[in-house]
Amino acid sequence: MPFVNIKVANETITKEQKAALISGVTDLLQQVLNKYPATTYVVIEEIHPDNWGVKGLQVSELEKNK
Repeated sequence: MPFVNIKVANETITKEQKAALISGVTDLLQQVLNKYPATTYVVIEEIHPDNWGVKGLQVSELEKNK
């Protein structure tokens, strides 16, 4: 029973993109590892950009500087 956890900034992904990720990851696990889709779990966690850091800065601050 595979479990995949995808974490993304919550201001950057649409419902359609989430559906595509879930479908694509499920298909990939079936193709590569022969895992059964009915027992494959994909969870998408949306993280607020204030709670996510890279390069020593909050993602929300990095986005302001683009």
